[in-house]
Amino acid sequence: MSIIKFLSSKAFLKQIILALVAIFVLTFILMKWLNISTNHGEFETVPNLTGKSINVAEMELKNNRLVLQIQDSANYNPDYPKFSVIEQDPSAGTKVKEDRKIYITLNPSGYRKMLVPDLTEKTLRQAVPTLEAVGFQLGKLTYVDNIGKDVVLEMLYNGKEIHTDTKLPKTSKIDLVLGNGNRPNSGTPDDETSTTSDSETDN
Repeated sequence: MSIIKFLSSKAFLKQIILALVAIFVLTFILMKWLNISTNHGEFETVPNLTGKSINVAEMELKNNRLVLQIQDSANYNPDYPKFSVIEQDPSAGTKVKEDRKIYITLNPSGYRKMLVPDLTEKTLRQAVPTLEAVGFQLGKLTYVDNIGKDVVLEMLYNGKEIHTDTKLPKTSKIDLVLGNGNRPNSGTPDDETSTTSDSETDN
């Protein structure tokens, strides 16, 4: 009976009320702390960094309370300045939390250097797709007397002979020296005989 009397007493009800108030207050304080610590409902807008230098990008991210994180450079893009931002993640306009890392990819200082493929003794038809597959461009074609018609005899870059151990920037133009199908000096005697014959006929 004493327990029943205690549970129905004013003292017990007062303790229950105080406990409920304490729980309510603690819950309220905890929710407020979570809102403050996590910036609940508050977001930052990711700025557009494309084409901007790393210094400008870092400044804009700081102004928006975001953190810059640089990734490896990509392939060189001539449409953007050197060392400028060419990609970013998340993209511009995205809503993110404060202190979120924004990953950027920078434009390198130039095209990556590639090994020159071995084109010697290949035909022009074979050489062109081989050059383009590596990333080079076909430059000037020069023909010299050689029995191998359209066969590559030399590879040149800026007027100097290059070989397969040479590394050049991607998109470089490589000049080719090709055979014209004639034997060296084979046409001179015949031409002279023909000219002489024509002159004697005229006389």
